[in-house]
Amino acid sequence: MSDGVVGLRRRWKLKKSEITEESDDEIFEPETPSNRWKSETTYWLTRVVFLRSLGLIYFVAFLVALNQNKALIGQKGILPATNIMKQYKEYFGESSLSTVLYNCPTLLWFVNLDHLNFYFDAFASMGIVLSLYVLITGAANAIMMTSLWILYHSIVNVGQNWYSFGWESQLLETGFLAIFFCPLFAISSFPRHSPPSIVVIICYRWLIFRIMLGAGLIKIRGDRCWRDLTCMNHHYQTQPVPNPLSYYMHQSPEFLHKLETFGNHIVELLIPFLLFYPRKARIFAGCVQIIFQIILILSGNLSFLNWLTILPSICCFDDRFFQCIFSESSKQDIQRLIHLNKLESRKRKTRSSFMPRSVLSFSLFCLISYLSVPVVLNMLSPGQVMNRSFSPLRIVNTYGAFGSVTKTRTEVIIEGTNGDPYAGNTEWLEYEFYCKPGNTSRRPCLISPYHYRLDWLMWFAAFQNAESNPWFVRFIAKLLLNDEEILALLAKNPFHDTSPPKYIRAQHYKYEYTKLGSEEALAGKWWTRRRIGPYLRPVNLEMLREYLTSRGFEPT
Repeated sequence: MSDGVVGLRRRWKLKKSEITEESDDEIFEPETPSNRWKSETTYWLTRVVFLRSLGLIYFVAFLVALNQNKALIGQKGILPATNIMKQYKEYFGESSLSTVLYNCPTLLWFVNLDHLNFYFDAFASMGIVLSLYVLITGAANAIMMTSLWILYHSIVNVGQNWYSFGWESQLLETGFLAIFFCPLFAISSFPRHSPPSIVVIICYRWLIFRIMLGAGLIKIRGDRCWRDLTCMNHHYQTQPVPNPLSYYMHQSPEFLHKLETFGNHIVELLIPFLLFYPRKARIFAGCVQIIFQIILILSGNLSFLNWLTILPSICCFDDRFFQCIFSESSKQDIQRLIHLNKLESRKRKTRSSFMPRSVLSFSLFCLISYLSVPVVLNMLSPGQVMNRSFSPLRIVNTYGAFGSVTKTRTEVIIEGTNGDPYAGNTEWLEYEFYCKPGNTSRRPCLISPYHYRLDWLMWFAAFQNAESNPWFVRFIAKLLLNDEEILALLAKNPFHDTSPPKYIRAQHYKYEYTKLGSEEALAGKWWTRRRIGPYLRPVNLEMLREYLTSRGFEPT
């Protein structure tokens, strides 16, 4: 065999678009599969897996926004975004735009709010397109990730009650770090001059550490049932939006529920410390965290929270771990990149050169360290709070979930009529939500990671009264008009082919699962319910007008 042929076989090149210079020194002999990646730890494949996963979560989040924002925070929504923006303007008075923008970061400050619905659709549509590209290709640059971060910020910060949950801040923090995980301009799964930042990898491990430890501490300091191991006796039945498996898991023997609760404490309070140990311990911790989140996904509809929490755990794994799911050509591309970057690194040592990536990584490390101070102090405090952002940009936040567990489930059932609301024989027709329990014979839904925001807030409303939830009264007023945008949030409108109801009322019920094998279960019922009393007495539009006007809503 000629020397020329041997030379060709031994010379490995990247695509011409990815290599601008070659020299005779850039000759690479591929390692065999048995010793690949054993000499050093790299994260090229990790980044691809992470970006695809983040693309999925962004896609779901923007899809929810596209389908629901007009009804929830649009121009004529239940809580119009213009109301909260007006409050910010009044509070800051003559302050500069930069002050208002910092305290309520949203692109809506730069647009004509008379076309609010158009811009909500535009933000969500752009987010869907960008996130789909990242999901499909596993490639992105800093400009794309910054755009996704700004677009979601623009929705969350005017989302009011509908976007007041911890996973919104968690997605923004995760998305912010992703900006520094990608090259500035290049869009490639394996960008030649942009190896994954080790600082970002460490920051993601720090994120999952805070999420899990914060959740564990808030439980131990909170509800007594977490300490006596009885919380799981209630959780599957009383969580915001149960799924079909929740029904069966609730029926488990008590000793299994105690074991689940004890296991929860191990995963949240002890395992997170292994995230900063050497490779084998770190991989074990990452696997435990991901398995734990999968179990939570299977046992309830907690929006995209648990899917999102898997993301930082991905950064516990390196290329050696992920190589089994990638093609041989992808692995060879990585090996070529490692080789060429080593050559480039040696050349830099022979001459003084400014390394902007190193400066950027160091700056990011300093920023995250500084912003982590109040978060750490909060975790150490006996008065720990959960799901708190210490700055409007939500770059570093504190997290926690289910610090207390409700022991009984109550539901608000909304009914309408065109008859006399006080007559004993009046027929009241029930509205049905997509996932919130209502009809006792309807199977619990399975929607995670998708999220029905109205259904979720109805769970919270059941703990309070109608007067303390202006959004609920506004929602009732919209139902009295048969408002099409609002009715799109419901699974069943009993007045869809008739005139709007003249009166609406809300009843308060206690719900419990039927027992396996019971007469009710055999009859096809998932729930039993018992009426507690009225939640909202019969009202019509005229009766609500003054209340809504006094709280800043335009007359409906």
